[in-house]
Amino acid sequence: MARKRHSDEDILKLLREIEVRRASGRDVATACRSAGISDATYYTGRKKFGGMGRSQLTEFKTLEKENQRLKKIVANLELDKLILKKSLDVLKPEG
Repeated sequence: MARKRHSDEDILKLLREIEVRRASGRDVATACRSAGISDATYYTGRKKFGGMGRSQLTEFKTLEKENQRLKKIVANLELDKLILKKSLDVLKPEG
C-alpha cells in the first residue's frame, strides 16, 4: 500500500473530522478508518497539532521557518568563530 503525505492543513482538517465522529459515539479506530488514516497518524497529528486552529497553524509554520533561519545564522557564526580561533593560533607567537 502506498503511503500518503498529508499537508498540515489536511491533518488539522482530519483531526477535526475525527473529533466530530468521536463525539457521536465512535471509537478512535473506527473514526480513523472512516477518515482514511491510521491510528498512528491520528495520534501523531494530535500530538503535534492538538487544539490548534488554522491561524495558530500558520503562526506555527512561520515560527518554524524563522527558527530554521536563525539556526543557520548561528551555525555560520560558529564556523566564523572557529576560523578566527585557528588563524589566531597561527599568528600567535610561540613561547
